[in-house]
Amino acid sequence: MSFTPEEQKEIQRRQRSRALVTALILGAMVILFYAISIAKML
Repeated sequence: MSFTPEEQKEIQRRQRSRALVTALILGAMVILFYAISIAKML
């Protein structure tokens, strides 16, 4: 299955935005776990 250059650019744009959302969610979870562990120590 071959895509036109415009379609390939759109697919790459979607993949990039999905990767960004995934990274943000992962970062938020790391911060959350860190905050919870700090709160438990206090």
